Amino acid sequence: MSDRTLYDPSRITNHPDFKLLPQGDKPDKDRRDLNYSLMYDADHVNKYCVRPRLDPAPGQVEVHVKATGICGSRIRSDVHFATHGNIGDMKVTQPCSCGHESAGVVTRIGEGVENFSIGEKVALENGIGCGQCIPCKKGVYNSCEIDCFFSTPPFHGTMTRYHLHPAEWLHKLPDSVSYEEGALCEPLTVSMAAVARSGLRLGDVCLVAGAGPIGLVTLLSVRAAGGIPIITDLSQGRLDFAKKLVPNARTVLIEKGVSQQDVAQKIKAAAGNPITVAIECTGVESSIGSTIYSMAFGGKVFVTGVGKEIQSYPMMHCSANEISLDFQYRYANQYPRSIRLVAEGYIDLKPLVTHRFDLEDAMDAMNTAADPRSGAIKVQVLDN
Repeated sequence: MSDRTLYDPSRITNHPDFKLLPQGDKPDKDRRDLNYSLMYDADHVNKYCVRPRLDPAPGQVEVHVKATGICGSRIRSDVHFATHGNIGDMKVTQPCSCGHESAGVVTRIGEGVENFSIGEKVALENGIGCGQCIPCKKGVYNSCEIDCFFSTPPFHGTMTRYHLHPAEWLHKLPDSVSYEEGALCEPLTVSMAAVARSGLRLGDVCLVAGAGPIGLVTLLSVRAAGGIPIITDLSQGRLDFAKKLVPNARTVLIEKGVSQQDVAQKIKAAAGNPITVAIECTGVESSIGSTIYSMAFGGKVFVTGVGKEIQSYPMMHCSANEISLDFQYRYANQYPRSIRLVAEGYIDLKPLVTHRFDLEDAMDAMNTAADPRSGAIKVQVLDN
């Protein structure tokens, strides 16, 4: 990306058109001219705001964001930033727009942009590498040394009406892929990165630990890759949803208070065959431990979830059984593949969206996503 100063958050919050709405006020649904957005703040209170509608600079494209999913994973979570104010060292210190699972339509084009036209449907890749550091030059821009990820503080996210995006980080959507599906391609890329790096092969029995949104898209990815999936969760409702999503998946209900070894025995019995690959989607210490104990000799445990800073694992069990423990941070080079899989019908993301809200009701959407009692799988904010 040539000019990162374009995404300096102060260009929005210091602009004369920027306005925080009084606490308790909701956006006016009749004011389609205003660029409403939902923000989290250092006081852990969500706020509506009006963002300025800036003109596209050279290399930029303005997108009318049509669909944005609320991320609940702890790796880059809208919910976690909103409720806790940080994920590890990434801290909310000032108002910051949320949202990074987005798709929309091109509305304006900056100078020098030749490969997009007004009216085209696009998915927004929101991890923007600098293109100059060693990781970026190696193609692993998810480890960019001067990373810019929209919605990770301090960079403003995409849960807004109009968003300016670097053209090289937009991906065209075929007519057959809806805005909702285009937004869901973001969590899908996380699972695809994990499946690709895990070494999963046709016929491998693969454990997916956790049936939240990332676990469910991982379940879909494992099936599409030819793996034989088994999925676990604390919630029977989530497992029932997983079974409807992938009928041939085996499900295991995890009970609280049971030892990691006993949980592993239950998982292995349900699998029926040695588990050679596992993708752990919760980041919870006990779940990672149970997953390790479930593995066959020489198996690989691949962690996509993110949990507490310091954790304990059965190191000698890993050593004596040559079990590898690897980790995934975001994704790189996955968006075109994820869009192709959805467009060609290999992965159906549509059932994952269980709750939909208008942009002006985005705070209600955030509260629904944060409340386990809602039964939500994926909550999306729409602006049609």
